[in-house]
Amino acid sequence: MSSPRTEGLAKYLPEFGWQPTILTAPVPGKPNKQFRVVETPYRDALGLLKRLFMLDPSDDIRRQMRKRFGVTAKKSFLDFLLTLGGAIVNYPDSEKGWKPFAVKAGSELFETENIHALLSSSSPITSHIIAKELKIKHKAPWIADLRDLWTQNHNYGYGPLRKLIDKRLELKTLSQADALVTVSEPWAEKLSTFHKGKTTYAITNGFDAAEMNTSSANLTSKFTITYTGTIYKDKQDPLKLLAALQDLISNGIIDLKDVEVRFYGYEEGWLAKEIERYRLSSIVRQYGAVPRPTACQKQRESQLLLLLNWEDPWEKGVYPLKVFEYLAAKRPILATGGTGNDVIEGLLHDTKAGMYCSKVEDVKNSLSDLYSEYKLKGQVGYNGEEAKISKYSYREMAKKFAEILDSL
Repeated sequence: MSSPRTEGLAKYLPEFGWQPTILTAPVPGKPNKQFRVVETPYRDALGLLKRLFMLDPSDDIRRQMRKRFGVTAKKSFLDFLLTLGGAIVNYPDSEKGWKPFAVKAGSELFETENIHALLSSSSPITSHIIAKELKIKHKAPWIADLRDLWTQNHNYGYGPLRKLIDKRLELKTLSQADALVTVSEPWAEKLSTFHKGKTTYAITNGFDAAEMNTSSANLTSKFTITYTGTIYKDKQDPLKLLAALQDLISNGIIDLKDVEVRFYGYEEGWLAKEIERYRLSSIVRQYGAVPRPTACQKQRESQLLLLLNWEDPWEKGVYPLKVFEYLAAKRPILATGGTGNDVIEGLLHDTKAGMYCSKVEDVKNSLSDLYSEYKLKGQVGYNGEEAKISKYSYREMAKKFAEILDSL
C-alpha cells in the first residue's frame, strides 16, 4: 500500500469483477478494513545505518543525513558518498529484505486460495522480483505496473556501472511478465523500446473524488499560491515563480500585502536561501511536511496551485502525482518550468484546469492576469471541465487495469 495508485486499484477493482488481496510489508498503524491485506515480516537493508545515526526509519535517509550535517547546498560531497553507498547496499533496492518473506507468503496464498492473476507495482523494484518468482512457480498471468520506470527512469540515481547491472536485471525480471503498464504514453514508448515485443500500456495515475472532495473550503482572502509535496533539487525549479513575483512586485503590478506563497513539504535549506535572495521572505514560507488530509485542505482553499514541472529537456512523460490531487481540489493550476509539449501541458489544455508556463516571462504574464482577476472579483475563477477531468479518476484507472486482467 505504498502508493495512492495501489489503494485506488484496491478500492475500485471489485466494481469490475476483480477482488484484490494485497501482499505487503508491515504498514504503519492498522490496515484499512475495506481491503484484504496480508502483511509479512520485513528486514530493513538500511536498519543498521538508521540505528547507528538514530534516524527516523520512516523518513528519507538522504534528507535526514543532510540535515544532521547541516548541508544546504544542492550538491555536496555527502550526497556523493550516500549515492555511492546506496549503489552497493541498495541492490536492487532498499526493500530487498522483504523478498523471502513475501515469496513465502505469496506461495501460501496460491496454495490455499483461488488466485487468478498477479499485479506488482513499483517502486519498490523488489515487488517485481517477488512477482516473477511467484509467476514462474504458480503459472499465473502477471501485470508489472511501473509507476516509476526502472532503468529508464528520468530520476535514476546511480552511476553507469550500476545502471548496466540494473538493466540486465530488469530485462531478466520483466521478461516473465505478460503485460507492462506505466503512467504515460512517452514512458510506455520507452518500455516498449527496451522490452522489445512486450505488450505495454499507458494508464495514468488519478484521484479519488470520493476522498478528495469531502468538504468545501472557503478560499483564502489573500492571493495565495500553494505547493504541496517534495521538491526534487536539480529536477524542479521554484525559482521561476520567485523571479516572476519579485519582478511584478518591484514594478508595482502586484501589491506585496496581497500575496502569500506557501510550500508544504520537507523544508529545504537551499530554497530558504533563494527566498531570502529574492527578498521575498515576508510572503514566501516553508511550512514543513503536513499530513495528506491537511495538504488537500490547503489545496482546496488556495487561489492558485503551483505545479513544478520536470526540467529535463529529454523527459516528456513525467506526471507528478500531485497534479491529480490538484485536479480533485478544483482550483486553478499554474504549471511552471519544463520545455513545453509534454504530458502536463496536454493535460491542462485538455481539462482547462490551469495554465502552462515554461519561462519566467510566461509566469509573469499569467500571474499578472490572475492577480487582476483576483483584485476585480475577490477570487480567481476555476474553469476546469468536469467531464474531461473525470477521465483521471481512480475508478477509470481501475477499469482499464481490469480490462487488461480480463484479456489475460
